[in-house]
Amino acid sequence: MKHVLFIATNTARIGPKDRPTGFFFAEIAHPFEVFDHAGVAVEFASPLGGKPPEDAYDEKDPAQKAFKESSAYRRMSRSRKLSEVDVLDYDAIFFPGGLGPMADIATDAEVKKAVVRAWNGGKIVSAVCHGPVAFFGARLDDGTPFVRGRRLTSFSNAEEEGYAKADVPFMLEQALVEEGALFESAGQWQPKVVVDGRLMTGQNPASGGPLAKEIVAALEKAGA
Repeated sequence: MKHVLFIATNTARIGPKDRPTGFFFAEIAHPFEVFDHAGVAVEFASPLGGKPPEDAYDEKDPAQKAFKESSAYRRMSRSRKLSEVDVLDYDAIFFPGGLGPMADIATDAEVKKAVVRAWNGGKIVSAVCHGPVAFFGARLDDGTPFVRGRRLTSFSNAEEEGYAKADVPFMLEQALVEEGALFESAGQWQPKVVVDGRLMTGQNPASGGPLAKEIVAALEKAGA
């Protein structure tokens, strides 16, 4: 059995207006549905451990409702503290989005260590929407920015303009490009997945499920 570690935010409020936030519910529920259907085990961690705050739950979405009622959701409420987890115990790591990651995942030293350790260990490193902020500030052993020269996507500047520009500390697309990322995006709120070897990213909430399918395909190929 393959194992994926979801690394979620602990940030419940963000920005000068104290906007309620957390992880964007669909960005865990939709990937989880794909992994669960494929027989891939999912475990949860966060910088502080415990229950990650959540945002934008939609009970009319069957995948979200199913996840909320699942044993996996209960396990997530007791997420492990990231510093106590070795990412090399997993086949892939995955950072869901939401605005919360723009606070803690953006700056947490353990997150940056986890990204580089997983990458150096030959694991799949993946993220969706605001989740790629995990890569911002990560440095390889020679000091090179992790994202330099790599193809990826994230929540775009255009999307942020109409969603949360006043709440986030910086524009994610711009920050990744400034570190040397080869940024790609689709139209606003349209699904977009970029696969650059073991680095796999999705642009926005609509991209979570498609991204998980690419991860599953890669895991199956590696295990063949």
